[in-house]
Amino acid sequence: MNFKKEKTFVMIKPDGVKKGLIGEIIRRFEQRDLKVVALEMFQPTKEQIDEHYPKDEAWISRLGQKTLKTYEKYGIKAQDELGTDNDLEIGKMVRGWLVEYMISAPLVRMVIEGIHSVDMVRKICGVTLPSLADMGTIRGDYSSDSPSVANTEKRAVMNLVHASETPEEAQHEIKHWFGDREVIFEYQRFID
Repeated sequence: MNFKKEKTFVMIKPDGVKKGLIGEIIRRFEQRDLKVVALEMFQPTKEQIDEHYPKDEAWISRLGQKTLKTYEKYGIKAQDELGTDNDLEIGKMVRGWLVEYMISAPLVRMVIEGIHSVDMVRKICGVTLPSLADMGTIRGDYSSDSPSVANTEKRAVMNLVHASETPEEAQHEIKHWFGDREVIFEYQRFID
């Protein structure tokens, strides 16, 4: 494996697009010597987003468990708020909120290449919960949303950007979002 050419998938979400942060987000990656090798703005279909998020019950239950932990932390009764305290049922609701959020505006999809790009991109983005993200990260600097607010408003957490968690996930997401089209470019940057 060539670690200098590791590729990862990044998607700027509706709130990142609506806040006018496309250029800033790309700048953050490029200033860390990561290279944009594919880039496109598009309006996703519900089907495309539905295929992006896992459908297995374990993943969906984890979404529900996260919501239940958030509710417990803030003294909110899931049964009163959502009509259930079943983690799978709640996970299905949250997944539905995610899909609706992701089709609410255009997105920007890109492939980023560079040394340990998967880990570097996730570090630059910050933790997925903006209210917990460190200052200096994309989420820490430009969002303050939290699951407690999002869940009570029955919507997804707005966290600006999606970044693949593993090289395997990156490979799957690049294939899902770019297919076999020849849009991933090879070029030398001055630093190369």
